[in-house]
Amino acid sequence: MKKNFVSNSTASIRMFKNDFMESLSKVRFYVPLIVYIPVIAFLFWKGLLEVQMPVLNFAGWFLLGLAIWTITEYMLHRYVFHFEPDAEWGKKIHFIFHGVHHDYPNDAKRLVMPPSASIPMALGFYFLFDWLLPATTVYPFFSGFMIGYLFYDMVHYALHHANFKSGFWKKLKHHHMLHHYSDSTKGYGVSWTFWDHIFRSNFDKK
Repeated sequence: MKKNFVSNSTASIRMFKNDFMESLSKVRFYVPLIVYIPVIAFLFWKGLLEVQMPVLNFAGWFLLGLAIWTITEYMLHRYVFHFEPDAEWGKKIHFIFHGVHHDYPNDAKRLVMPPSASIPMALGFYFLFDWLLPATTVYPFFSGFMIGYLFYDMVHYALHHANFKSGFWKKLKHHHMLHHYSDSTKGYGVSWTFWDHIFRSNFDKK
């Protein structure tokens, strides 16, 4: 594989001179679980107990939210995180959001999205779905969407730091490592590779 990264060190490089801004750019892998599991539990409570949505209806909307996450993950990674602007200020923003991860792929504190970025994004998605979906269905839908996001974050961390023995996880890790070390214009699926097959961005079989 060609070398298109700067360092594989697990150390966290400094990006900002300002200590507060620097602290916002780093996060331990378990922090998203602490932030969002209570939110998901609240959404379950709202949907099943307060609104008293039938369990099958709740499950259906939950699974739809989970499915929508998979395509959202793919689209965000491909068209947002890998969009490289020409302007210098745009290049700096791209580096902060995703470029640093490709230059330092094993930076242990920049493998999951920090709350400083994920909370505004989550709020934006929540209000969008609340506007688009029938009344109260946002509770199960968004809980599925957020569980998909947490799964993505935890899988992404594990792909860089865990040694897998089972076939499925080894293949998933290989897929993501090819994205980092061979061709970053392919393999945008992280926790789910289905959409790479659909949109023809999978790696060629050799």
